[in-house]
Amino acid sequence: MLPIVARLGVPYIAMHMRGTPATMQSMTQYPDDDPTGDIIARLSNVIERCSQLGIADVIADPGLGFAKTMEQNYRVLRQLPIIAQALRRPLLIGLSRKSMLTKALGIATEDALPATVAADTMALMLGASIIRVHDPREASQTVKLLELLKNS
Repeated sequence: MLPIVARLGVPYIAMHMRGTPATMQSMTQYPDDDPTGDIIARLSNVIERCSQLGIADVIADPGLGFAKTMEQNYRVLRQLPIIAQALRRPLLIGLSRKSMLTKALGIATEDALPATVAADTMALMLGASIIRVHDPREASQTVKLLELLKNS
């Protein structure tokens, strides 16, 4: 896919995932039970390949929920500043209605809006540049309030 992205001159989102959607949850073993090093290494390799092909606009997604346990997802979220510093690319985070929220709180997916807003706020404060959302109005309000906080 990367040669096509380069030819078209469009941005590329590099997401961390091991295996396939069918096998990824059997691939959650990382040294020290911490996927951050693997995320940085794998995404750095993709970013380097993109650079070699002339793809300048690369967004990094640490892949919350993909080949990670719930505990590992929270560790990755907490370590977003480390990932952002290492990759030096905008970070995209997809937390909206994720099972790491619903399972942790024992709630249904349809009740996850407050948890999603809280988690998106944390992600943005920890270095995320882009959030993938299901509820754009609430996400927009979250971003606007954080911008007010940063600029005050």
